[in-house]
Amino acid sequence: MTPLIDVSLVLVVMLILATPLAFESRIDVASAAKTGQKAKVEKPSERIEIIIESDENLRVNQKPVKRAALESALAPMLASSVDHGVFVGCAPGVTHGAFVNVLDQASRGRHGDCGLRQIAEKR
Repeated sequence: MTPLIDVSLVLVVMLILATPLAFESRIDVASAAKTGQKAKVEKPSERIEIIIESDENLRVNQKPVKRAALESALAPMLASSVDHGVFVGCAPGVTHGAFVNVLDQASRGRHGDCGLRQIAEKR
């Protein structure tokens, strides 16, 4: 009979502890409408991408541009861009000097960074 008494005493203790929780009718939670704030609506950032196809021919966001007209083509895009990010890709046959020149033109007059990417040669 001893084990039966132990089990019954454990059940009585559990019921005594659980009884106050049964009378708890609600839990107060702060409403999101009272404490929330409107989220800022950020303009999505359009990626500016420069692809160097040859020493003089470039593509800025898939539009053909001559290297001499790069700064004038980039100015309105950079003005409307949120993060001012420019990604520069280079075809396999382009000289190092042309790449550095385009990179310099893209970063001239602004404080952002230029990302680099190599275009895989199509076979």
